[in-house]
Amino acid sequence: MVKTKEKQIGVVSNYFEHVGVIAIKLEAGLKIGDKIKIVGGEIEEECPVESMQIYNESVKTAKKGDDVGIKVSVKAKKGYRVFKV
Repeated sequence: MVKTKEKQIGVVSNYFEHVGVIAIKLEAGLKIGDKIKIVGGEIEEECPVESMQIYNESVKTAKKGDDVGIKVSVKAKKGYRVFKV
């Protein structure tokens, strides 16, 4: 069960397995150094945000409404929820 202090920041819209990147439309701001949790199916995995891109450009921060790609260490599927922890 997800703790209430964690805020959902988006839903996985795509997963690029060959590069280990999830795509999400942010519902809240996010920056390099933050920690996210991916929840769905059998997965409940925390990952640090070490790499983030908007339209193939590396960024350090992203705001609500941005479509971002985030490098993750877990296989995610479309529809998995993403939380900021």
